[in-house]
Amino acid sequence: MKKNQWGKRTAPVLLGAIILAGSSSGMMHTDVVHAASAKSQSTYEQNMVPQVINRMSPSVVGIIGKSAEGSGEVDDRYNLAHGTGVIWKSDGWIVTNAHVVDGLTGITVVTSDGKSYKAKKVFSDPKSDIALVKINAKSLKPAQFAATAQHALVGETVVAIGTPISFSLRNSASVGVVSGLNRSVDGSYRLIQTDTAINPGNSGGPLVNLKGEVIGINSKKFAAVGIENMGFSIPAETVHYVVDHLMKYGEVRRAALGLELEESWSAIVGLPSDDPLTVTKVLSAQAQKAGIQEDDVLYAINGKRIYSVVDINERLKPFKPGQQVQLLMQRDGDIVNVKLTLSQDGYGAASSSVGEAEIDE
Repeated sequence: MKKNQWGKRTAPVLLGAIILAGSSSGMMHTDVVHAASAKSQSTYEQNMVPQVINRMSPSVVGIIGKSAEGSGEVDDRYNLAHGTGVIWKSDGWIVTNAHVVDGLTGITVVTSDGKSYKAKKVFSDPKSDIALVKINAKSLKPAQFAATAQHALVGETVVAIGTPISFSLRNSASVGVVSGLNRSVDGSYRLIQTDTAINPGNSGGPLVNLKGEVIGINSKKFAAVGIENMGFSIPAETVHYVVDHLMKYGEVRRAALGLELEESWSAIVGLPSDDPLTVTKVLSAQAQKAGIQEDDVLYAINGKRIYSVVDINERLKPFKPGQQVQLLMQRDGDIVNVKLTLSQDGYGAASSSVGEAEIDE
């Protein structure tokens, strides 16, 4: 999150009394064991957090540049915006948010040891809000990314590391828990919800579990009066998907159904729903050739039910344009199976040399 965006414990006496009382009571002894076990687990997690931060910090960088939104003054050298990044590869590839690098010129990456590097390339995918920045560096310490965030547990401790508010506060850490998984909130893919403090400037930084694995890239938070501790991170599996495409092609070659679809009212407001999606427009030649028509109803892709556009995006991750999928649809009351050749999604990645990235904020 850019600087100008968004919103990123005494009981020893009591325990002694319980122990003394428990010397003649099996039940009280059990309570003491449970209390001690809980305290031991809590102490273990508290001890793990500094270790995780110490191990992860060298893999976290600050990203700063001149914002395209000029102040209108002659001297706008202080019109800067910043965010955070995570080292993906030791030879200078940095993963961050697309909205962090959007419109920045003179992008500079600063490592945890204070070394500065000018960005040489920027590859960005606004739809996922993931970007790659290339610097000329060697022997950097890449972060360990989890293969997926689906093994995370709601309530488990996580750490966010980033550059909140001021660029001088680089590598600040905050601790919280995973609040929820698979959230469909203002985005094209599912997100991780966390109560870890994520402030302006934390965007692009890692959300790390106590194994030291990056399970997500911090992207946004809800910021308004009456709203507290609602941050969202892009899951590791989405990061892998996008970065693999950017590294291989310089863009995300995202497959699409070639259809404009309308979600049910229940899906839009977040109610549990079994309602399918309705075709409102046939966009691609492939979809037209497959015989899909307006007002057709879409239930499943390759036998897996879908309920929202986010579901479709998640289902199509393993596919590339030109591959085929089987759609279960309803037309005029009849259930039909349609074989569809996937088209190229029109929302392509933006790529540029430094200072010329064109990514929507």
